Amino acid sequence: MVLFLPSPSHGVWYIGPLPIRGYALSILTGIVIAFALGRHRWKTWGGSVTHFENIALVSVIAGIVGARIYWIIIEWPLYFGPDGTWYKMFFVWEGGLGIWGGIAGGFLSGWLMCRKYSIRFLRLADAIAPAFLIAQGIGRLGNWWNQELYGLPSTLPWALEIDPLHRVAGYSQYATFHPTFLYEMLWDFAGAAALLLLERRLRLGRGKLFASYIVTYATGRFLIEFLRIDPVATVWGLRVNAWPTLAGAIFGVVLLIWLLRNRPGPNEIETVASDADNPGSDQESDPDTSVSDQDKDAATAA
Repeated sequence: MVLFLPSPSHGVWYIGPLPIRGYALSILTGIVIAFALGRHRWKTWGGSVTHFENIALVSVIAGIVGARIYWIIIEWPLYFGPDGTWYKMFFVWEGGLGIWGGIAGGFLSGWLMCRKYSIRFLRLADAIAPAFLIAQGIGRLGNWWNQELYGLPSTLPWALEIDPLHRVAGYSQYATFHPTFLYEMLWDFAGAAALLLLERRLRLGRGKLFASYIVTYATGRFLIEFLRIDPVATVWGLRVNAWPTLAGAIFGVVLLIWLLRNRPGPNEIETVASDADNPGSDQESDPDTSVSDQDKDAATAA
């Protein structure tokens, strides 16, 4: 007997009149875990916890707004087409977040907040990069709860069962499909582990971990796009979401190469006791004159 991966019978629970949605819980769980891990890493590096919390709050809000705007642009007919319902663009709990819009909105707002606090953005981005991959992986469980964004029909042992009501038009005769949510989740988790290992073994820092995150995520997402069958527009033979993913991968590679040549070395660790004792701990020095761990080791050896 072949055992397939089941889909949830329902993705919404009610506490009185209040709906609790599996999709929203998945997104929120990812955000909380990313916040906790990123905060721990930033604090360990000597950064201001207060500044990190403020930046995280603004970036989460901007990321959700950006992700929704991206989705609305991609799925414009659903809301403004002949059979569209325009006000449903505000129903975020029903699903519909474009990850590249979330990345753009979150990191753009983070960059602006870093300028406000005189923090080097790439240093903060390095701190959050592994956590961000973990959050993206957990967030993919939302697609499982909604029985959406799955892949081509499959009879593999780990294929995902999809109820007839949720099957894409033209595939109603198939019962099991590639669980692309699971593929992306496992890719993200493995990518986060790889980033932490690279950081420890190769002492990647000064933006290189962030660049590696972009390359890692974009590569996996680009490959998974070829499996997905949810109806979207195609441009020059590729699904529309594949193009920003490809652009992201290229940008990440170019950025990583530039940083390896021009910003070698790890992120320096600042020794601080607390925000109260060191209110200006995040006042960043010039990147070319700051003392890294490698510089400190060399000075000690000398």
